[in-house]
Amino acid sequence: MSEKLQKVLARAGHGSRREIEAKIAAGRVSIDGKLATLGDRIENDKSLKIRIDGHLVSIAESATEVCRVLAYYKPEGELCTRSDPEGRPTVFDRLPRLRGSRWIAVGRLDVNTCGLLLFTTDGELANRLMHPSREVEREYAVRVFGQVDDDKIRQLSKGVQLEDGPAAFKTLRFAGGEGVNQWYNVTLTEGRNREVRRLWEAVGVQVSRLMRVRYGDIHLPKGLPRGGWMEMDLAAVNYLRSLVGMDDETVTKLAVEKDRRRTKANQIRRAVKRHTQVSGNGRRSSGGGSKRG
Repeated sequence: MSEKLQKVLARAGHGSRREIEAKIAAGRVSIDGKLATLGDRIENDKSLKIRIDGHLVSIAESATEVCRVLAYYKPEGELCTRSDPEGRPTVFDRLPRLRGSRWIAVGRLDVNTCGLLLFTTDGELANRLMHPSREVEREYAVRVFGQVDDDKIRQLSKGVQLEDGPAAFKTLRFAGGEGVNQWYNVTLTEGRNREVRRLWEAVGVQVSRLMRVRYGDIHLPKGLPRGGWMEMDLAAVNYLRSLVGMDDETVTKLAVEKDRRRTKANQIRRAVKRHTQVSGNGRRSSGGGSKRG
């Protein structure tokens, strides 16, 4: 049976469906020498020669690969892209190197937003977690600047009109602060571009700090420094898979329990140390800091 080209490539670990659709639309994907289109469907035929940016790629299903998930503490200033023409730091710079597969970001955080960002080697898992129909809850800690009264809280909870349609916070809870600088915890079940910031701006309040602290039931790990990552154990991986209707994974790449703590600490130290030094192209990473700066 034939399947959409972007679905096959995502399942093989070449990016999320959204990323692959953008590449197809830009003329960067070919099938047997002909430019692919968004409507193309293919069969799992090993004789097909599919190229992305001129490079031959495999369409072998990633189901043969172990599904891995990382929790990453994204600092402000990093871009959610694989590479930047201006040489700015990206969220992929610090991640552990893989052979035979690649890390796929589960959604995006804008350059001025920090906090929890998930990565997986399973393109289908990433695509399902991002899809609005799954209504996976995201929680953010937000510091706002401006007067917040009961009427604005009601508007944000009931719904306001944005340029791409109505939107509202699923929950909104005061979390502390005084005067015009106050913290709130809010939740959403969509991943629209800059949605948290745009909701507050719609009622005349500016967001001065934004941090994602939870995705589904996966929280930003305590003690994880900015720019650090932690691989999820099998229970957490299968929680995410069950959340979107996928079968359980049975294998993990994590070290055995007695070595896990030491391995995790070493990985975090190496990742942070590697990117707190000035690199050859002049880039620096953000330093550590407390949760709310």
